[in-house]
Amino acid sequence: MDSVTTARLRISPELRMFLPVSRRQEWQEVTPDGTSTLGHHVESIGVPLTEVGPMVVNGRGVAPAYQLVPGDVVEVHPVPRPQQLPEEPRFLLDVHLGTLARRLRLLGIDAAYHNDMDDPALVVQANEERRVLLTQDRGLLRRRALWLGAYVRGSAPADQLRDLLERFAPPLRPWTRCTACNGELVPVPKDEVEPLLEAGTRRHYDAYGRCANCGQIYWHGAHSDHLEEIVRTARAWTTA
Repeated sequence: MDSVTTARLRISPELRMFLPVSRRQEWQEVTPDGTSTLGHHVESIGVPLTEVGPMVVNGRGVAPAYQLVPGDVVEVHPVPRPQQLPEEPRFLLDVHLGTLARRLRLLGIDAAYHNDMDDPALVVQANEERRVLLTQDRGLLRRRALWLGAYVRGSAPADQLRDLLERFAPPLRPWTRCTACNGELVPVPKDEVEPLLEAGTRRHYDAYGRCANCGQIYWHGAHSDHLEEIVRTARAWTTA
């Protein structure tokens, strides 16, 4: 491309994973056309705007609506971590992130999830309930109607969880949400739930909680070593 008629985008290392393999380079050239915004150009090379933070043109910070002109040099940076939101983050996870949803709930984080919801319905719920839509579907993040989304990095649930905790720094309140439905747990007297318990459980445990939404019963002994380790590790990540 002719530098007289093009603009150059310098893509930060954290964002290059979104570029096509054949174009996974620091510098990208685009052609200003008088109508397309900087945000459009960034997305056209493969980077969802949900993952983009400050953009600096010729040393000056600009918004995604900025109109590029030939000769512009743009620094494209990732979203700063932790990402600042107007209120405590609430999440909605797409159908491929069920394990992550359960782990977020285990930590007391508000995480809605449905295993049968299509993309348009996800956008509607995220917008209506002001939830951050979590996904690994870049096309979903580029939907214009979506108020806010985030790409989840990592293939293993533990890596995905750490990515989310580092990005949004949500407060942790372990053992306060139902891992099955996301409802809040409320204390319940033992005598109210005794008929529902196995004899061994009745003998060894006295403190119980019940999901205010689905009615499932929880007690501390129900937490396996695996779940305890998830909580311990998450706390270590957030205090490091």
